[in-house]
Amino acid sequence: MTTIAVDCMGGDHGPRVTLPACQKFLDHHPEAHLLLVGLPQALSGFSHPRARVVAATEVVGMDDPLEVALRKKKDSSMRVAIQQVKDGTAHAAVSAGNTGALMAIARYLLKTLDGIDRPAIAAQIPNALGKATTVLDLGANVDCTAEHLLQFAVMGAALVTVLTDDVNPSVGLLNIGEEVIKGNETIKKAGELLRSAANAGDLNFCGNVEGNDIFKGVVDIVVCDGFVGNVALKTSEGLASMFGEFLKTEFSKNIFTKFAAIVAYPVLSAFKNRFDHRRYNGAALLGLRGLVFKSHGSADAIAFEVALSRAYDAARNNLLDRVQARIVQATALVLEKPLADAP
Repeated sequence: MTTIAVDCMGGDHGPRVTLPACQKFLDHHPEAHLLLVGLPQALSGFSHPRARVVAATEVVGMDDPLEVALRKKKDSSMRVAIQQVKDGTAHAAVSAGNTGALMAIARYLLKTLDGIDRPAIAAQIPNALGKATTVLDLGANVDCTAEHLLQFAVMGAALVTVLTDDVNPSVGLLNIGEEVIKGNETIKKAGELLRSAANAGDLNFCGNVEGNDIFKGVVDIVVCDGFVGNVALKTSEGLASMFGEFLKTEFSKNIFTKFAAIVAYPVLSAFKNRFDHRRYNGAALLGLRGLVFKSHGSADAIAFEVALSRAYDAARNNLLDRVQARIVQATALVLEKPLADAP
């Protein structure tokens, strides 16, 4: 059995979404076991032979400051869920709660892997090839050094290998142009480190990419700092939502547009499914000594079930071991100081 600890109270909807998603997930994964973490009275209506309630007395709110989440709410459902991973009771934890709080608590409890200075948030963005581009960081680190960007590339490569079985996924560095001379000093130095890693056979680095290349699917992995990555993620979500609203408005105007909608429905439906962000929900917090996945706060039951599945697949396919192996492989380039001097 692969055991996943679920923060059932997190997100905009809490148990109204997480519990139906857990039920569907268990139906589709007969070798999975869930630890449902939350207020016992909120979870009392759920029953399944492969699920157990783990009590928590507090909930981290979506607008709670980090200090409150980390220092004052020590029995929150979010913290208790991550504690299950630290104690070895669960193989991974999933939460739709406050992103900053989740990262802070996870880093505090689990610590980072040797050779990793900062964890990163990695998620998939649907692309025009019908697949997805993995982008990191998506908001955990606003200010990054070149070494951090190299570390993100190493971790992202391990994640994509687990998700797709591609042992040599391609990596691009997000920049304002493809030319090597473009970008600020941090980006230029990161490019040098990534090229060195490629020359050593540690990464399949393809050079600089631009923002639109994320959606073209030019490379499997795009590396950037958390500020830029979060803007790219929110922009893609906004465009998908805007397109959906546009279709609703335009195809309800008159009899002619309604007829056009009927004729075009198969194509539009396929397009909608391809770019449905619910299918790609579940961002990995990479670089920790344990698996933690972040669901979108506004996720519905379909999306939250996808996040559970991602955590399950990562645990079943030994994502932690693969990340660690990639880091060891690229030790000389990944570490900002020699390994012997590391604490």
